Amino acid sequence: MEPAIFVHLIWIAVPGTLLVGLDIFLKGICVFAFGVPLFVENNSDTNRTKWGFWTLHELVLTAVYGVLLFMYHSNWRERLPARPAYHKYVTIMLAVNGLALFACALTGSGFGFWLYDTICICYHALYLPLIYKTFLADFFEEEDLNLENVYYSEMKDAGFFDEEWE
Repeated sequence: MEPAIFVHLIWIAVPGTLLVGLDIFLKGICVFAFGVPLFVENNSDTNRTKWGFWTLHELVLTAVYGVLLFMYHSNWRERLPARPAYHKYVTIMLAVNGLALFACALTGSGFGFWLYDTICICYHALYLPLIYKTFLADFFEEEDLNLENVYYSEMKDAGFFDEEWE
């Protein structure tokens, strides 16, 4: 493995690991220190602290994916991956988290509980296939793993070479 690839891998893995660790830590504080039943499902349970936490959680995720989608259509586009599949992934995740945020807002009714539970089940069941289809399917389809042409064609589809041809 080249040293530059290893540095980039660490540059990506460390902040992601820290964010996941912070998320787990905050959920542990809510559950064990404050006694908030975050993971107890009960249709008659309208615990404001529990649903306030999930609403805030979904609001932050929706905001993050919204900023990423905004960046794709702004001058900061060069900082994002050139693959159109990345744009589709961000759009799908923004829609899922936006729908979950809407479901959290409706938790006062039975429909809100049903919608949030359905979104959670679909998210956990379909997230890994989405990741595979979005990022890994092209890699494993290539017989000789010559990905330069795949990446070039995706960058061309994304419009990165339009200015050079005119």
